Formats: sequence, C-alpha cells, structure tokens
Amino acid sequence: MENITFVGEILTMERLKVTTESSVPVFILLLVMYIFIVVSNLGLVVLIFRTRSLQQPMYLLLCNMSINDVFGATIVVPQILSDLLISDSERPVRYTDCAVQAFCVHLHASASHTVLMIMAFDRYVAICRPLRYAAVMTGGTVAVLSALAWGTASLMVAILVGLSVRLSRCRSVVSNLFCDNASLFKLSCESVLINQVYGLGYTVVLLGSSMGSVLLTYLRIAAVCLRSKNKSTNGRALQTCGTHLAVYVILLVSAFLIVILHRFPQLAEHRKVASAMGHVALPALNAIIYGLQIKQVRQKILALLQNHKGESGRYVIAVLDGDKLWSDG
Repeated sequence: MENITFVGEILTMERLKVTTESSVPVFILLLVMYIFIVVSNLGLVVLIFRTRSLQQPMYLLLCNMSINDVFGATIVVPQILSDLLISDSERPVRYTDCAVQAFCVHLHASASHTVLMIMAFDRYVAICRPLRYAAVMTGGTVAVLSALAWGTASLMVAILVGLSVRLSRCRSVVSNLFCDNASLFKLSCESVLINQVYGLGYTVVLLGSSMGSVLLTYLRIAAVCLRSKNKSTNGRALQTCGTHLAVYVILLVSAFLIVILHRFPQLAEHRKVASAMGHVALPALNAIIYGLQIKQVRQKILALLQNHKGESGRYVIAVLDGDKLWSDG
C-alpha cells in the first residue's frame, strides 16, 4: 500500500490530545492569549502610526514584527481552538488548504528572522553611525528594508513548499496539529532527497545569516559603547539592544527546541505542543517586551489603570452615598 499513489484531495489531520476535563481550561487559556496577541500587537501598530513622535525608523520597523506575530498566531490558533471544541481525535483537511497553511507557517518563521535582521541594522546605524542615521534611515530605506525582509522570506518559502507540492502522495495522515513542509513531503513515498538538501540549505542560510548579522551588529555596538564615555547614551543603547537581543534569543531557543524534539519520535506530543506554543508564547512576549519599552505605551497603560481606579473609587463612593440616603430616609 505504501507504494500506491494517493490522489485524494482530503487529508486527515491529528488534533491536540487533551482530556475532556482539561479541554475547557486549555481552550480558555488559548483564547485569552490569542485575543491579547491580536489586540496588543495591532494596538501597537495603530499607536505608532497615530503618534507622530513614534513615526521613527525603529518603531516603523517594529510594525513588521507586530504584524508578523498576529499573522503567525492567526494561521494556527483559531484552528486549534476549533479542534478543542470537537471530541474527534482527527479532522479532515483539503490538501490545497494544507499547502497554503504550510506556506504561511514557514513564512511567519522566516520573516521573524529577516525582520529581526533589519531591526539589528537599524540599531547598528543609530549607535555606530549616529551622524548619518537621518540620512541613511529615511522613509524610503525603511520601506525597502521591509520589502526585502518579506520578499526574501516569501521567495525562500515558496521554493521550499513548492518542492514538496510537486511530489505524488501515497499517505493521507498529517501527524501534526497544523500543516508544515515536513507534513507535506512525509505524505509522499518518492525520494525526498532534493527536499532535504534544500531544506538544510534553507535552514543554514536563514539561521546563519540571521545569527551572523546579529552577532556582528552587537559586537560593533559593544565596541562603540566601551569606547564611549557618555553613560546616559550607553544606558539607552544597552536598553534598546538588550530588548532586541532578548527577543532574538527566545526565538532561537524555541526554534532549536522544536528541531531537537523532531529527533525523538517518542516525544511527538511534546513537539506538537511546543510547535503550537511557538505561535502563541512568542507573539505575546514580543508585544510585552517591545510594548513596555515604548514610553508612550507605558504612559497609556498607566493612564488606563488610573482611570479604572478612579472610576472604581467613584462607584464605591456613589454606593456608600446611596446607602446613607436610604438609611436617612
């Protein structure tokens, strides 16, 4: 049977395996996190475009990350939420939809690295070439860098997924919570040597250029900070770069964790959960880490909290006054 070409359009995808008792808490947790991701990231984009003082290259480039985080969560989380509402262990999915989701999943992952690379370049120019920053990081440069980040990622992923789509299929079960490139070529009984070679090259080029550019950037920034005598400037530089570096380290650790789990078939369920959390935890952390770094965001959060506190206080006073009038009456 393994050698018979499968020509059906409908595949079977595994669902998240949770007990009946834990399905509701997991559903609520994922739903709350998804709402937070969408509201916080899109809110950050709206705030940047509506606040003139935030329309700077660093924040405009940050919009790419926020949009990518919402994109990455949206292509996976709603599907998992719907799976939690159904008791079946598997669900049908069209092969075309699976291929589109695989493309989107890898585009999100690739853009996470390319966007962080252009953000590292922005920090390099700002700290190492401050006198040329305004001339180099113009609106046109920001647009070109953003287009390069998304265009390069899209091209690399299109080839990656295209090599898998060309294969004939002899299987119909996707052993994952969502479709990715590995899910696609594992459906075939043909030789996948070309897929594996390109996949390895794709990973080496993406991670190599990402890690190399970030490492070189921060070595240059560290050298500039060590030579500089301005403690205030160094402090701001370290704060900004520390935030960027923290996000990058989290991204790398999560990526390597999933790659390692792929090597242990007995940990398949752990890999599925880790893959899903990569589309939930990282976007939520990015919104918190970058959002709280922006002064205007902190001020708006404090203002909302103070308004809420003030309204709560006025409500309590109104209730107490009402009780007093009732007793006097």
